[in-house]
Amino acid sequence: MTAQLQIIDAAGGTCSAGTTVMPAVLPVDPATCRGTFAMVSLGCPKNLVDSERMLGLLRQDGWQLVADPQGSDLVVVNTCAFIDASRAESYAAVNEMLDLKKAGATRGVIVAGCLAERQKEALLDELPGVDAVIGVFSRDEIARTAERLIGRLGEQRSVFRPAPARALDDSGRMRVTPRHMAYLKISEGCDRTCTFCAIPKMRGKHATKPIEEVVREARELAADGVKELVIVAQDTTYYGMDLYGEPRLVELLEAVEQVEGIEWIRLMYLYPLHFTDRLVDHIAGSQKIVPYLDMPLQHASDAVLKRMQRRVNRAATEELLAKLRGRIPNLVLRTTFITGFPGETRAQFEELVEFVRQWRFERVGVFTYSLEPDTPAARLDGHMPDEEKQARRDELMRVQQRIAHEHAQQQVGRVRPVIIDRQSEEREDVWIGRTAADAPDIDCIVYVTAPGTSAAAPLTGRIIPVEIVAASGYDLAGVPVEG
Repeated sequence: MTAQLQIIDAAGGTCSAGTTVMPAVLPVDPATCRGTFAMVSLGCPKNLVDSERMLGLLRQDGWQLVADPQGSDLVVVNTCAFIDASRAESYAAVNEMLDLKKAGATRGVIVAGCLAERQKEALLDELPGVDAVIGVFSRDEIARTAERLIGRLGEQRSVFRPAPARALDDSGRMRVTPRHMAYLKISEGCDRTCTFCAIPKMRGKHATKPIEEVVREARELAADGVKELVIVAQDTTYYGMDLYGEPRLVELLEAVEQVEGIEWIRLMYLYPLHFTDRLVDHIAGSQKIVPYLDMPLQHASDAVLKRMQRRVNRAATEELLAKLRGRIPNLVLRTTFITGFPGETRAQFEELVEFVRQWRFERVGVFTYSLEPDTPAARLDGHMPDEEKQARRDELMRVQQRIAHEHAQQQVGRVRPVIIDRQSEEREDVWIGRTAADAPDIDCIVYVTAPGTSAAAPLTGRIIPVEIVAASGYDLAGVPVEG
């Protein structure tokens, strides 16, 4: 089913995925309201930032976001097209909204994001009921597109802009994450040439957002109550290369760490290249950067990495992993791997399994290889059946599951800082939070039992010390520590 961004009430509520909507969301003045709209946002956190920007622009233009697309004037579907499963989900979401339009339950459907960018006008031929398509770099045209659609002004049905030389401005967003947490996008696009990936075709070349603009956005978010900033990009360690002639991630982090109100900074999408000693030491010594690094590795076999064109080998990766483990106390590593890449032999897959056993990553995601027609990997030999790709994924995940469960058991008896995301729906004295080892939506949670608390005395948004008293699978349970 689709991931709709839903407002439950004007004072703030929850979206269908359980994410708290910021309390600052208020109804539009009926006297100036242009109409109502619903939004479906799919894909990664970077796409969510784009959705929040479009929400903000529509809001500023007098549009009212509603919880249910039925009865709305229009629906915006911000799509993902990263892999085949993502495209299938995006098409399903669009078709679901088109069914509502055919039934007279909404007047228009706008498709935005990566699927729109990838298919361009061909999407209008595939789905003639779509009223407008907006490319990735045209998202700021959303209000004008909505006005044209409802006002039936002109026949323009597609809006595409070239990739910008500098990253888009993400200020003025209407956030749908919990008020205390926000994603901060520091660049657009990617200069990598990984043979399996179509992102550069959709998101363009790497474009750095200047340090001063990132800091301005961070201050805006902090003023709105954000305590945890999750730094996202397509290639975070490459930050600054195009704009400053060298990586400037350390300088950026130094500046963001000075923003008052920000307590946790989480780093995601760190490519192994450009991970300098200076960056490692800065993370290790920071009071705000949590000891959690998301570093997609994709494979461990040199032969497969070469076919993927990752520009890094196993020896260099292991040298970096040893450095990170040795210098950063209490480090938690998240990574991702691909099984069934064209030409992957059984021996190469077993090398990957052994690599995972050896390095005992606390958090791992595994994807089966997705054939992307317009990528170099599509032309490689050695493509294997989906059943074999899935079998290898399942085998690797069984190995990783044991490691993750053992890590969870090792937390029992320890005291960890936990950021509280929301109250349990079942019990008013139980709260749901995350340790520094857990990124929002993708990692584990902690159930915190705090007698005497309730909606009238909320813990949401606070970072509190919690003693872990139990582990069940991936998740933990704990109680607050007094003092």
